[in-house]
Amino acid sequence: MLFGEMLAVALQSIRANLFRGFLTMLGIIIGVASVITMVALGTGAQRAIDAQIDALGASVLTVRSGARMHSGVGRAAATLTTDDADALAADARLLSEVVPETAQMLQTKTASENHNLRIVGTTPNFARVNSYDLELGEMYTNADESARRRVAVVGHGIPAKFEMAPDTMIGRDIYIAGTAFEVIGIFAEKGTTGWRNVDEQIWVPLATAQVRLFGSKNLEVIGAQVARGVSVEAAIVDIERIMRREHKILPGAKNDFSIGDPAQFFNVRQAATQVFAYLLASIASISLIVGGIGIMNIMLVTVTERTREIGIRKALGATRINILMQFLIEAMVLC
Repeated sequence: MLFGEMLAVALQSIRANLFRGFLTMLGIIIGVASVITMVALGTGAQRAIDAQIDALGASVLTVRSGARMHSGVGRAAATLTTDDADALAADARLLSEVVPETAQMLQTKTASENHNLRIVGTTPNFARVNSYDLELGEMYTNADESARRRVAVVGHGIPAKFEMAPDTMIGRDIYIAGTAFEVIGIFAEKGTTGWRNVDEQIWVPLATAQVRLFGSKNLEVIGAQVARGVSVEAAIVDIERIMRREHKILPGAKNDFSIGDPAQFFNVRQAATQVFAYLLASIASISLIVGGIGIMNIMLVTVTERTREIGIRKALGATRINILMQFLIEAMVLC
């Protein structure tokens, strides 16, 4: 029997039991759709994490305050200052950029709105190092930093928060802790980085923030961009050498600061997400297996019901291979 004839007989058999064939195919359809959906969800989550890693900038390490011992008890302490950032910028051989940052939650007002927002004081190279793009306006400059000018660049979500159109916000004053700041730029949408929505933050020159807003030279974090061709491990050793020298930490004593690679955090998340994606795909595969078992059971019932037909085919000269091929083609059509 030719393949075309076998296919025609298979279609005729399925039409004779149309509803049963539909239910059998439905099991396979649901199984395949489940596998595709779960794999797509896992892939999408991994791409989202990749995007967050890219948003951090290329090999940007973070130096944060550690803890100091007081009466034998470790307590959090603001151990970073602008002097540390200056020392890293001057002496670190394996870093291309140093970005000091300090931040506080402060009342921010316009004529009609009042919000408690995170105000970040940092240097003009922040945007370049951390891959922030400007949607409107411009970033403040080193001249603004030196003169402690009251200028600000706001996150993408700030205009909506103050019920203003982005283009009308440029050049307007906002009042941070009672001090007027001119909005000179708006960052493009960035979304959530780590655990914080950076689109609802405001950036001002570091010196302006320290003198006019916070009244302290302490820093929250120092960003350190690793130079091209330099390993992260070597850069960490270089940073630690300078920081221990600046903090006058004796040999053998613990650091009062910590050095972190944000990419490591996201890599752990990525690995966990990948495992979760495999788990989802495995669960979805069960649906596919169940659908396959359904087809197997239907074909077994079909063989039992068509015993007389099989006998007639054999009497007319059909071989076991011919009969096996007939039922295999029917199973393939159902799939």
